Amino acid sequence: MRPPLAAAVLTMLAACTTSAPDPQPAESRPTSIRIASYNIALNDDAPGGVIARLAAGDESARKLAAVIQHVRPDILLLNEIDHDDALRAAALFQRDYLEVGQFGNAPIRYAHRFATQVNTGEPSGLDLDGDGSTDGPNDAWGYGRHPGQYAMLLLSRFPIDAERARTFQHLRWSAMPGALRPMNPDGTPYHPDEVWSVLRLSSKNHWDVPVATPFGELHVLASHPTPPAFDGPEGRNQARNHDEIRLFADYIAGGERAAWIIDDAGVEGGLADGARFVILGDQNADPNDGNSVGLGIRQLLEHPRVHPDPLPRGSGGAESAARDGGSNLEHRGDPELDTGAFGPRVGNLRVDYALPSRDLEVVGAGVFWPRSDQQGHDWVEASDHRLVWVDVRW
Repeated sequence: MRPPLAAAVLTMLAACTTSAPDPQPAESRPTSIRIASYNIALNDDAPGGVIARLAAGDESARKLAAVIQHVRPDILLLNEIDHDDALRAAALFQRDYLEVGQFGNAPIRYAHRFATQVNTGEPSGLDLDGDGSTDGPNDAWGYGRHPGQYAMLLLSRFPIDAERARTFQHLRWSAMPGALRPMNPDGTPYHPDEVWSVLRLSSKNHWDVPVATPFGELHVLASHPTPPAFDGPEGRNQARNHDEIRLFADYIAGGERAAWIIDDAGVEGGLADGARFVILGDQNADPNDGNSVGLGIRQLLEHPRVHPDPLPRGSGGAESAARDGGSNLEHRGDPELDTGAFGPRVGNLRVDYALPSRDLEVVGAGVFWPRSDQQGHDWVEASDHRLVWVDVRW
């Protein structure tokens, strides 16, 4: 059951913390803004585990902060930072790590942040994986061992309009026309009808968060679809990954294609025509390699409202692929475009994205993946993902 509009807005406001705006004088208006996505793998199997680690002093968090301080995004989506309702983990990471210089980098401050509850670890009360139990991590609305694990956090130098933000935590998968319903090899549905009818689409959440930049309003479309792996012959995670990506493809298309989409406040439809946006997040889908099914990430890369792919690069990706070998030797994609290092068996993949709308001018893009002879090569080991960024103006 979805919360009424007023309750949903209050929930978002309670989860979004901002400070007084930092107005920029006209003479200091930037020539572009930098927008980034970074899966920081700052999660713990125990509730409150990340808070305890950050409070005690965490070397991996220092390295993660160093990467952010070096690249210095104006708007930053963090994937896989555990969520707590008081936002203690977010506050600790900002105060004790981002706002303290790390490894010779200057501190960085984000005056505005946005976070809400996610589906990962949230009990469904249903047997979603067919093992006869209803209380395992695979039985949560999104895989997780406790509510809030693997969540998201949006940080911004510019004001966030929390009251107009849209979230899609409760949107049902079965509401999607032509959804890739998981099927057993014998042709029967993997999920019984009573489960399929209530199963949520988003494994974490999907957000549309308006940000007031110096150039004008920008909609940050944030998500973290489930990996297309860790399932069986029914391919339930492969199907869900495809359709989680499709949610935003339909959303930005608008019109009839987005008519099925209903946000957590009960508002129907997609993004308005002419609204500028950037799609951020670990999409867990490579356009050339890996386990994605169907069009996968190409639903966004080839979308008519999305800017031609800026092809962000990092030279360390090629070095890593050559060193690790294994599956990398069979990959078709350019290793300098990769954003994740998953070992020789899986190989490196391009799974993290910062995709601006076609009406934005792209003036730069990159992946922070230094070579072994470059500054910061030891910082990136704190996560199996790399920060990807794009510079835009309009």
